[in-house]
Amino acid sequence: MMMAILVMFLILFLINPATSQPINNTENNINTPIRSFCGRNPPIILSNFINNRNSTFTEIRRQISSNGVYYARSQSLSDGDSVFGVVQCRNYLSTAQCLACLDAGVAELDRCITGNGAYISFDNCFLRYANYVDFFNNPDVVEDAGFGPLGICGNQSASEPTFRQDVDGMLSDIRVATPKTSNYYVASTTQITSENTTVFAIAQCVENTNQGICRNCINMAYANLYTCLPSTEARFISMGCFARYSVTPFFSDNQTIYITNLLKEDSSKVPVIAGAVGGACFLIIIIVSWLLFRRWKKSKKAKEDSPELEGAINYNYKDLQLATNNFSQENVLGKGGFGEVFKAILEDQSIVAVKRIEVGYEKAKAKVKEEFENEVKLVSNVHHRNLLRLLGWSSEGSNLLLVLEYIPNGSLDRFLWGPRRGTLNWKQRYGIIYGVARGLAHLHNEFHIKIIHRDIKSSNILLDNDFQPKIADFGLARFQPEDKSHISTKFAGTLGYTAPEYALHGILSEKVDTYSFGIVILEIISGRRCTDTNSDEPSMDYLLEHAWKLYENKKQVKFIDETLDVSKHEQHVMQIIEIALLCTQSPVSTRPTMSEVVSMLPNGLSLGNRKLTRPTLIDHDRRIRIASMNKGIHSEMPKERDTKVQLQSVEVYDEVDVMEKGINVDTHS
Repeated sequence: MMMAILVMFLILFLINPATSQPINNTENNINTPIRSFCGRNPPIILSNFINNRNSTFTEIRRQISSNGVYYARSQSLSDGDSVFGVVQCRNYLSTAQCLACLDAGVAELDRCITGNGAYISFDNCFLRYANYVDFFNNPDVVEDAGFGPLGICGNQSASEPTFRQDVDGMLSDIRVATPKTSNYYVASTTQITSENTTVFAIAQCVENTNQGICRNCINMAYANLYTCLPSTEARFISMGCFARYSVTPFFSDNQTIYITNLLKEDSSKVPVIAGAVGGACFLIIIIVSWLLFRRWKKSKKAKEDSPELEGAINYNYKDLQLATNNFSQENVLGKGGFGEVFKAILEDQSIVAVKRIEVGYEKAKAKVKEEFENEVKLVSNVHHRNLLRLLGWSSEGSNLLLVLEYIPNGSLDRFLWGPRRGTLNWKQRYGIIYGVARGLAHLHNEFHIKIIHRDIKSSNILLDNDFQPKIADFGLARFQPEDKSHISTKFAGTLGYTAPEYALHGILSEKVDTYSFGIVILEIISGRRCTDTNSDEPSMDYLLEHAWKLYENKKQVKFIDETLDVSKHEQHVMQIIEIALLCTQSPVSTRPTMSEVVSMLPNGLSLGNRKLTRPTLIDHDRRIRIASMNKGIHSEMPKERDTKVQLQSVEVYDEVDVMEKGINVDTHS
């Protein structure tokens, strides 16, 4: 118990509870803002943003108008500048009071036109909107909200000597009970024994959360409120939960929640049962353990071979077949090394992307199944606004399907050298660069394990309606143990994007992704493929070498895409080119981490004592040998430009195509 209290106090030092004047809200029809925030990232087209925000608020209000509905969310995605909105009312309110709080929040947030995200909190409700969907499924996501949890203590202290003890007991019970209720809400009261005073308290987690997140949030709330005692009132506010106590009534006595049954298993007051019952329990444990051990031995291999599918829905194959119109070519969104991606309209009319993994002939099945399970394991547990979200999966025999978030704009390469070339301005291109950096930093440093993507390239970066990037295709991704600086493995990736130490020697670390990211930056700025040669010069340099030579000669401006107007941003573009070249440096230790890159990008390059040197380049002949070695293709490949060799259901192109099209070289370790 002492250890738990110490941990709670440690949390308090990190959160810094604030002290404020107590907010007088004795009547539930009074809504005084406690905390609000307007985002800093401006919308692309203000009129589109306002229309989508109004539409989102209107739909949320319609939902809340139903009796007994305290939580609602909606989204509007028309014409870009998407808006995702959420409201949570306290369960002691009437429908009219909930609507009044919502309307007060909408009126306040209507003034937030400088940013595409905002948040406001009242005692009676909170309202939030943003231009990304992550917090719909994870209320802990703060992203652009810009602030963390907050404790607010009142400025009046109770005179009753037992106040601290009695209120602490009530808050402790609420802490245990709230995550166990069906709607994550508890309202309770306690009578102060020394005086005729009643203390009212509630705790509430956002309804779309899960028990684990709710428990963590309420534990933090309890720790904050405890430090406020003996204040006569206090509040705790965070994205995931809200808690409050006060000697002023703010709900009726008949609105309390019966929680005694929820406390039994956690109560320290339960008497210890000894003797025969204890002995019987011990005997049962021995028997059950023996039976479980036998069962574990029989099923060990099956468990090792099955993917961890937490957080993803297991879809029916026939439903997905129907949703894609029997995988019609008209629905194809793209093609990759291990299959095609289809647009699908589910029964509820929601649009998703379905990736069909092609198994090929018998010898390829094990590797393809490994690719499938690898992607499901990784993506189902990773959530970030710049990473493509896995919605579900289907595995029936050789039919392996991934159900993914649908991104209507498609991949970045379409905007750089495809049919939509020249439509991205510098602000949008920089936003894509920054978003990809944030996504990679999350994979490398902010997730509970380090994940290396291994195949960062323009065709694996998708753009949503607001041109926010989402990193896709985790089939080649690998874990990196915390105690190792790198791992040694066979090469798997795309020539032209892959770091030389990995392509040539199989040395894999997170800096391989950094290198690939640098190459993608050069593509975004130049509007050219990394495998294109500089046809205007006799040297026929690839993109990286061309960029380096222009940098050496202080002529980087010639590197910029001719369709891009950077007259007002030329200096900024020059700095981003330097960051790209820094990401491609050798040795590996001279490359920045992706977290460092994220901090460099907004403020311009800060080299410190580092000096840019000529990157290690993989020439034409080496690229051909790598492609041949990793595919088992004879070095003397067919000379005809259009010749293709079929191997394990993966198209392998001749050396000219490998150079010019950046074909995947996939060998799974």
